[in-house]
Amino acid sequence: MTHRDTLTARLNLNLKIARPELSPGHLEARHDKLWEQGLAGLTRYNQLMKVAPMEQKLDELQVGTWFAGLRRQQSSSREQRPVIEQRHDGRHKVYPLIDWHSRDVHRYLTEHDLPYHPLWEQGYTSVGDWHTSQPLQPGMQEEDTRFFGMQRECGLHL
Repeated sequence: MTHRDTLTARLNLNLKIARPELSPGHLEARHDKLWEQGLAGLTRYNQLMKVAPMEQKLDELQVGTWFAGLRRQQSSSREQRPVIEQRHDGRHKVYPLIDWHSRDVHRYLTEHDLPYHPLWEQGYTSVGDWHTSQPLQPGMQEEDTRFFGMQRECGLHL
């Protein structure tokens, strides 16, 4: 059972999953390894595999307000985020954890007997795609663990 499945069952979530039109294999066959093609390739990859599927699912479900777990502590690109913002598409985006720090997350998980993601023990402080996430190493900032340190955001939170 995956971490997602475990939490979905345990918390009785009504999870809606957004999937890209192309499978990872089909995408690679058509576009090669976009994530290895610099910033432009990463941007294209994220648009096809993350942003477009999420926007399609939000439209399909007629979502007016979207909640996200972004925290200012995670990166310099998130430091100035408001608690609520209006997106370009008219939706509102709410960040209820925006002022939380890692210790707050740890305290909450501990108090509510919730598990960390299994990759946490391997040094992953942020988990995305297997090919664009890496464990936190000495000398790195947390935001350097995603997208080869070239950017923090995949496009979902821009």
